[in-house]
Amino acid sequence: MSLAPDNIAAETAKILIETKSILFNTQQPFTYTSGRVGPVYIDCRRLISFPKERKILMQHGADLLKSNIGLDNIDVLAGGETAGIPYAAFLSQLLDLPMTYIRKKPKGVGRLSQIEGVFEEGQRTVLIEDLQNYGQSSGIFIEAIRQAGGIINDLFVLFQYGISDIPEQNMKNLGIEVHALTNWWSALETAKQNNYFDTQTLADVEAFLHDPVAWSVKNGGKGEEAAE
Repeated sequence: MSLAPDNIAAETAKILIETKSILFNTQQPFTYTSGRVGPVYIDCRRLISFPKERKILMQHGADLLKSNIGLDNIDVLAGGETAGIPYAAFLSQLLDLPMTYIRKKPKGVGRLSQIEGVFEEGQRTVLIEDLQNYGQSSGIFIEAIRQAGGIINDLFVLFQYGISDIPEQNMKNLGIEVHALTNWWSALETAKQNNYFDTQTLADVEAFLHDPVAWSVKNGGKGEEAAE
């Protein structure tokens, strides 16, 4: 029996924290690609090394796709290079659906392919990635699918940041609905309920989630000028 979305979000967050795929550290903040700093870090690639935990989350993902989209409305799952590829493979096996994967740019030799596997014009496609922040990589993959004649309206991720309105607007502009197992707010609530971190760390993380730019500047990182 599938769980309610809130329970899925909590269980996913719990697994990600316990496998150290999610880290909280306010004493030595993480530096992001943008030049900002923050007390949180997510690495969904790490999860592929935990077969029991990954199996649970992939079943949740399969249930989510079935309930939110419906298998009759999906022709193929497309994994985004590179982190989305294993999760597309796991889900395609569970759902008995074809899979392709998409490069960030066309291969420079051979058939010069950007989409690998069998992909046909008009196929209803769900893009699979590990996480979504601002959606820049997703935009590249979505454009490639549409240029190849595919139909894409949905993106599945294990983890959605959920701390800015910008990604939501970006996906809306692309005509994409995002289906995520969990986000930073669920991770924070799960950490509180299970006493994974001390109260000061949790308070600092909450302050960061409410205003990442201010937190970054206060702790020596870049501010609004940082390119995401």
